Amino acid sequence: MADGTSRGGDAKFGEAPLDQTVAAAGAMRRLSSLLVSLEHPHPTVDVMLAKFDEWEGELAAAAPTDSSPRIGEVDGDPRRVYLNHATDIAAYNPCFPEYSFDYLDADNAGGRIVFPVIYEGPPGLVHGGFLAVFFDSIIQHHNCVTGMSGKTRGLSVTYRRPTPLLTELRFDVARSQVERGIASTARLLLDDEVLCTGEVNTLASTPDKLAGTRFGRRRKEPSA
Repeated sequence: MADGTSRGGDAKFGEAPLDQTVAAAGAMRRLSSLLVSLEHPHPTVDVMLAKFDEWEGELAAAAPTDSSPRIGEVDGDPRRVYLNHATDIAAYNPCFPEYSFDYLDADNAGGRIVFPVIYEGPPGLVHGGFLAVFFDSIIQHHNCVTGMSGKTRGLSVTYRRPTPLLTELRFDVARSQVERGIASTARLLLDDEVLCTGEVNTLASTPDKLAGTRFGRRRKEPSA
């Protein structure tokens, strides 16, 4: 899968997000970066706030009454649809950083990422907590696409150099099977300089053993 897409063969880990959700996530990520960059109040933000109240009310009326994820099929289940959290979470959730794979095979993977302003910690630098989220995301993505995966048992991040915002960075992942689990080591690099590393140990499970594969399917739209 040299193009780094999230296709995982026949494995299913949850419903795909709606195209609207993907588009909205990207817009919210960009808008959030602009909001935290403003020097002074802006009239457009007042308009946005008024619309937010309106939109929240309309979406709340259409959303499920139970915010728990719908796992399994139950008639009349009031819980929400469960989206794929194995790969490309950032495509629909702006709280997660976006990345792309350039290559991905059973043992190794690599790609690129640019952290926008919304993930800032120290001035001009990425918040360390988002780097931990990033490492956990790319490693679980790698695991789920290549077969065996499972719950994270341990995550260790070593910070070597400050990680800059708004800069294209490279990452690579090396993966190996160990006793009762999977060990992965990922690096984030600026050119050839290692900025930080992440080591993740997960359980080793086949996709059918994961709760996400038993998700309740998206329901058909009601007839007009």
